[in-house]
Formats: sequence, structure tokens, C-alpha cells
Amino acid sequence: MSHPAPPPPYQPPASTASPAATPGGPGIDLRGTASIPLARLVQVELRKALDTLASFWFVVGLAIIVVGTEVLLTIAIIVQEEPSTPGDYASVASFITGIGLPVLAIMLVTTEWSQRTAMVTFTIEPRRERVLLAKYAVCLVLTIATVLLALVLGFVCAGVCELALPDLTTWEVDWSVIAGFFITQVLAMTLGFALACLLLNTPAAIVGFFVYRLLPLLVFSAIGGFFEWFQDVQPYIDFEVAKGPLYDLSLDSAEELLQLLTSGLLWLGLPLGFGLWRILRAEVK
Repeated sequence: MSHPAPPPPYQPPASTASPAATPGGPGIDLRGTASIPLARLVQVELRKALDTLASFWFVVGLAIIVVGTEVLLTIAIIVQEEPSTPGDYASVASFITGIGLPVLAIMLVTTEWSQRTAMVTFTIEPRRERVLLAKYAVCLVLTIATVLLALVLGFVCAGVCELALPDLTTWEVDWSVIAGFFITQVLAMTLGFALACLLLNTPAAIVGFFVYRLLPLLVFSAIGGFFEWFQDVQPYIDFEVAKGPLYDLSLDSAEELLQLLTSGLLWLGLPLGFGLWRILRAEVK
């Protein structure tokens, strides 16, 4: 009686994986893969800046404050029969948004770390400097848009005053003041961006921004009140004082330029440099 033959030994099926994915293989060659265009990064960061719940309500609240202030100002000018120009209204709107824009820039940077999305962002685009450049470009776009909206609002309010007070309303605009407001808003936004990069925490960066701007001014003014000689030194170390000629673009001397550069390097350049260094070197968790 014959016995059945034993089954053949088990042989695993041949692997269907490509040689590039096998352990110890050469790996996937990504050198020919095109990088993400910077314009697309800017679009993504712009959406991040406006589509979160916190940023959306912040922008809505800021718009309500600006419009409400302009309406009250227009009513006050009409009631008191005061002269006005579109630049007056635009300057008021720019002053208010100059406080809000840095906060928006802070949230754009710090939410990557507070909401733990930095790992995803830097995985999709490992070159962190390009992500930071896109974020800063978004801040500049928002600044330009804010100044343009302030101008539109200024002309609208001036048109209302023209109907009520045609003899007291003029349409002349001091464009040097508008340009000065734009430059100072860019500097304020850059300061918020720098503190956000340095602290990587939304509440700390927002509080630090207002303390950073107001406290040195108060301290230096107090010292200048006690020591007269300090008033000559203050513009070289007080960024807020050194920025004074920028509000109307009256910066016309080498001394004022030197004061702006030295104080700007101290109060803006150093935190921006350390903040960028921290993000480029920070461990993403």
C-alpha cells in the first residue's frame, strides 16, 4: 500500500514591492520633484490667517470698532461743523488697525505651535524659511489691504460730510501721511511677527507686544524728565521716538536716520533675528 507524497515545503510569494521601497534599498529619489510654489504657500497661509474661529471673530470685531469709530467721528464733525478731509478719517482707521494687525500676525505664527500643526506644515514643506517667508508675505498683504480699506472708508465718510458741510469738506489728501502710516504699520506688524517667532505662544506674544511698545516709552520718558542730558540719547535707544518722523515722512537728516537704524536694530532687529533662529532650530512636537 503506497503512502501519499508529502506536500511541498511552503514558499512565500514573491514580493511585489519595488526595489526602492525594500529595506536597505536605494530609497525613493525625490530630487526631480518640483517644490511647492511660493505663491501656493502664501495662499495657504492667507487662508490660515482668516479661516480659524479666533482670527475670524477678531477681524469682525476689529472691523466693527473701525466702522463704529468712523461713524461717531463723522457725526461729531457734522454736529460741531468742523473741517475735514478723507485723510483725517483714513488716519484714524489706520491708527486702530495698526494695533490689530500685529495681533493677527502673532496668531498666524503662534497657532502653528499652539494647535500642533507645525509638524504637518514642516513635513509638507521642510524648508522652514519658505514657510516663514510666506507667513510674512501674508502679513504684508493684509497691511496693504488694510490701508486701502482705510482710504476707501475715508472717502466715504468725506462724501457724507460733503453732503452736510460742503464748505468745510475738502478732498485733498496728504499722501505723505498715508505713506507714513503704511510704513509704521509694517514696522508694528513686523514687531508682532518677531515676538511671535520668539515666544511661540499666543497670549505671551500679545501681552509682550503691548508691554514691549509701551513700557520702554514710559520708562525712557520718565528718565528724560529727571535727566535733561538723556533727552539727546533717547532717540538712539527708543524706537517709538525714533519712528516719529516716519508718520509724515519728514525723515530728512542723517542723524534721524541713524537714530532710526540704531533703535530699530535694538528693539526690532534683535527679537526678529532670535525669533527666526528659534523657529529654524526648534524641535517640532
